[in-house]
Amino acid sequence: MTSFHETRAVERTNGLRGHPATILAIGTANPPNVMYQSDYPDYHFRTTNNDHLTDLKAKFKRICEKSKIRKRHFYITEEILKENPHISDNNASSVKTRQALLANEIPKLGKEAAEEAIKEWGKSKSMITHLIFGTNSDFDVPGADFWLAKLLGLQPTVKRFILRQGACHACSTILRIAKDIAENNRGARVLVICSESTAISFHAPSETHLVSLALFGDGAGAMIVGTDPEEPSERPLFQLVSAGQTTLPDSEHAIQARLSEIGMTIYLSPDVPKIIANNIETSLNESFDHIGISDWNSIFWVAHPGGPAILDKVEAKLELETSKLSSSRHILSEYGNMWGASVIFVMDEMRKRSLKEGKATTGEGSEWGVLVAFGPGITIETIVLRSIPITY
Repeated sequence: MTSFHETRAVERTNGLRGHPATILAIGTANPPNVMYQSDYPDYHFRTTNNDHLTDLKAKFKRICEKSKIRKRHFYITEEILKENPHISDNNASSVKTRQALLANEIPKLGKEAAEEAIKEWGKSKSMITHLIFGTNSDFDVPGADFWLAKLLGLQPTVKRFILRQGACHACSTILRIAKDIAENNRGARVLVICSESTAISFHAPSETHLVSLALFGDGAGAMIVGTDPEEPSERPLFQLVSAGQTTLPDSEHAIQARLSEIGMTIYLSPDVPKIIANNIETSLNESFDHIGISDWNSIFWVAHPGGPAILDKVEAKLELETSKLSSSRHILSEYGNMWGASVIFVMDEMRKRSLKEGKATTGEGSEWGVLVAFGPGITIETIVLRSIPITY
């Protein structure tokens, strides 16, 4: 019989090998229903039967015009709203209907992103050992992680975990978990997914929720994470070097979401951009001190596109060159704020743009970079990234 100490020695040998977790593939997906921001105020007030609120509609138009968003994708269509008018009634119970719709849509959208990532990865999905699913839009048991595994046909031995209500920093949270799993389980291949839909938070317009109605969109992102890539069949994209999380004191009032009979209502304080900008450098210093980096223009940026004001304030506070947040601004423009999935889209955009523009690395030619996301708390999550040289 193998002794306890012999067993532990084998476990240590099969665990951490000293190599950082690496993103091996990325996939994204969006619902086919596209709404251009210039058309959205008229559409939203018409479909919710609120065209008579002319002053509020004029205010919403101004907010949309300042959002720097060109278009967004939505699962909710006018047909769905006609079939379920209580979704547009802020005084009617609609959470049961929303849950029924999202129970199908969230894993389905996640599957589309996962299939794109698996295709790029080029390996059999039978090699996936772990699944981590993040969403703000799933409340059933079994959850979206179970149904996604079933839709994909993953092995029944896949180790699943679902993070619900991880908010806009959900992806950085589950990447932190995926990093720990990959680095401590030899041969692990972790499928990471964030799948989000505004169907949970769609409401008729009201004075207190106009900003969130103008910002959020639907989307899903997926990644394959593992250590020791089997090159050339596996092609690494970014290394996950270290991860950190900071909760800003006395800021819990600034970002809030409540789930009730009418769905999820979101409150965003106008102070959010200033609070984040005034504290972000402390988080960056803690993350990069061991590397010796303090020039924030020397690194590449995978920043959560939470909104134009957040990006503007961070850029100004850190005196960033305008190009540093260009990938985040592009994703905000084309998709809006897709909660946790957003940074996956930003990372995908960056590596594709780097290749197209002939850069030396997947990180716009820089070696070191940061993934930074913001959420309720206020929470700032950072992941130090190391890019991979591009071979042409």
